[in-house]
Formats: sequence, structure tokens, C-alpha cells
Amino acid sequence: MELKHYWLVVKKRLWILALIVIVSCAAVGYYTVAYITPQYEATTSLIVNDYKDSSSPVETMDLGSINSTVMLIKTYKEVIRTPRIMKEVAEAYPQLNTTYGELLGKVSVSSVSETQVMSITVRDDSYERAARMANAVAAVFQKTVPTLMKVDNVAILNQADPEEARGPVSPNLVVNVAVAFILSFMAGLALCFLLEFLDDTVKTEQDVAEVLELPVLSSIAKIKQKDMDGGGPSAKPMTGREKNVSLGS
Repeated sequence: MELKHYWLVVKKRLWILALIVIVSCAAVGYYTVAYITPQYEATTSLIVNDYKDSSSPVETMDLGSINSTVMLIKTYKEVIRTPRIMKEVAEAYPQLNTTYGELLGKVSVSSVSETQVMSITVRDDSYERAARMANAVAAVFQKTVPTLMKVDNVAILNQADPEEARGPVSPNLVVNVAVAFILSFMAGLALCFLLEFLDDTVKTEQDVAEVLELPVLSSIAKIKQKDMDGGGPSAKPMTGREKNVSLGS
């Protein structure tokens, strides 16, 4: 019975719930499309090889050296996102029109688990600019590694193509509207139950019984005006004899 009562509470104020959900979803959708600048991502891939002398044969690379290289990638990931590397990128590529501080906020570095591949990803409001930034960071890092680490074991595996047509990665209109729908629906439900809790008016026989703590002996049904006029579906046609009946005082 409690579940039915909850449904009746929601049903009574269903228009409030629907209004909150519709307005919230429409507002979030409009704000996402009209005011949030689309963001694009470009990625350049690097491969970190095991360092060897030129006289060493390729066959000497074993599982242990690969594991040590994978551990070295963790160091490289931190080195790339340092002010020194970003300052060199900003100075070497002035056509990017960016500062090292902006690069730090746009560049992220990741690696594929248990591999020697490392990815430099740049997010910007222009895919072409993001691709050029990613390529610039990769090129500068490749040139700087021999000086910093005394090894030359980084090669560019794949560069981002500035001419490639890519769609924005954010904002995601569907996700934003879905989140707005869930949150507004929960807020609408909370408001419905809050209004029901604050409503202390007496409307039903059950309310009377609860307030007065007395049993309900009788109740008066609600009668529509058309029933009082005799035009309702429950009205019965009068016979000829019934027409002659009158009530005296």
C-alpha cells in the first residue's frame, strides 16, 4: 500500500515533475550547444627502444630489457610535462601562439599498458592547432632526451595530421542532457514529496480519521452539475405517473 501511496503522491504533482525535467534538459542542451566551445584532441605516438651501442645486434633485446624500457616510460611521461620541455616547445614553435603554461594545461601523456608505446595528446578548440602542438612536443622531447638522459632511444611512431578532419571530443550533448535528466528527475521527485509533507490540509476520509482519531461514519460524494440538472448518465427517465407526483409541505 505504501508503494501505491508514493505513486499517488507523484501522480498528483506529475506536471511539476515533468516541467522540471523538460526545462532542465532544454536549458542544459541549449547551454551546451550555444555557450560551450567544442574541444578537439590530437595524438602523436612515440616508441621507446632499449638503448644499445651501434655494435650490439638487435637480437640481444630480451624480455628484461623491454621491462626496463617500460619502467623508463614512466620517467619520460613526467619529463615531458615539465616547464623545461614546454618552454622549449613555445620558443621553438612561435607560430603556435602559446605559452608554456597553456601547453601544460593542454598536454597529457599516456602509455599503453605493458608496451613501449607512449602517446602525447593535446586538447584545443582547433584540431589543426592541437595536432601541430602534439607534433611539436614530440619533436622537442625527442631532441632533448639525449641531453637529459644521456641516451637516444626515443623515436616518433606516428604523427598527428593537421589536415585530418576530426569531430570534437567535447562537449557531449547526449551525455550532458542525460545527466540533466537524471538529476532533474531526482530533484522533481524530492520536490513532490516535500510539497506533500508540507501540505497539512484535509482532503480525504482517511485524513479526517487521522486528524480527529475518530471513525468515519458517512461521506458525501462529489456531485457534478450535470448530474444535479438531471442530464447525467445516471439520471433515469421519468414515467408518466412519476410526473404527477408532488411533495407537500
